[in-house]
Amino acid sequence: MQHLITPNDFSNNEILDLFKDARLFGDLQTNSILEGKLIVTLFFENSTRTRSSFEIAAKRLGADVVNLEVQTSSTKKGETVEDTVANLNAMKPDAIIIRHSDCGLPASLVEYVDCPIINAGDGKNAHPTQALLDLFTIYEHFDGKTKGKKIAIVGDISSSRVATSNLELLPRFGLKPILVSPKKYKVSSIYKTTSKLKKIVNKLDIIMSLRVQHERHESNVLPEELEKEKQKYAKKYCITKKLIKDKDILILHPGPVNRNIDISDEILEDKRSKVLQQVANGVCVRMAILKKLILQKK
Repeated sequence: MQHLITPNDFSNNEILDLFKDARLFGDLQTNSILEGKLIVTLFFENSTRTRSSFEIAAKRLGADVVNLEVQTSSTKKGETVEDTVANLNAMKPDAIIIRHSDCGLPASLVEYVDCPIINAGDGKNAHPTQALLDLFTIYEHFDGKTKGKKIAIVGDISSSRVATSNLELLPRFGLKPILVSPKKYKVSSIYKTTSKLKKIVNKLDIIMSLRVQHERHESNVLPEELEKEKQKYAKKYCITKKLIKDKDILILHPGPVNRNIDISDEILEDKRSKVLQQVANGVCVRMAILKKLILQKK
């Protein structure tokens, strides 16, 4: 039985096979491939895009979805997450999708289940399905010719599970990451790092902008100070027409976008922005993942 905890759980050939299925699911039409299957979603952190994307993907495949309301679950009464998952497993679901703030938690739960676990994000650690849909968006845009393409991952690198998973996945397909961030969001990396986006923008094929995750930073900053901080950040790292001019470049963002902080309104409406395409691709890639993990389950 196979789980999806990090992008490294799938080989390159498995990923390319996923992409074949994702293309077939690209019209997002309903079918019955997973009719009679039951999928449980367990989100201990707030989510709009990822949770709805998984639920729509499952229902498009004909599966039933049960969302465990964490706010009223037994974990609020003292039950451990491990016991919660073991109890869910006893009800014979066909897959469990989990998001949690604790790094490494989804990986620790595989011994408690007889069905695939899919990591929908664990702390700063990993977000494999986001990385897969990001790669799919890039792969399709460049007709599979990703080798040597330079991608700047811009923003709060230190807090981003999206960055972590993309740094695991994208170089496997020949992409060359450059990490761009203020010093306080910088991480040690084998990849090039810089705080000066303007100096490298002309070398890039792709920019992946990230949201600054203030909720992950331990801080007692007052609202007015936080707003000043955002504006200061935007002056150097917001993706604007002035920055990218008429350059042939792909603009990505995992969402939610802080408009005019991460990416300007003008660029979000620009044909080079694939932010909404990422959302659509997220459904078809997750459809392909659910099909793969559930139908091959033994």
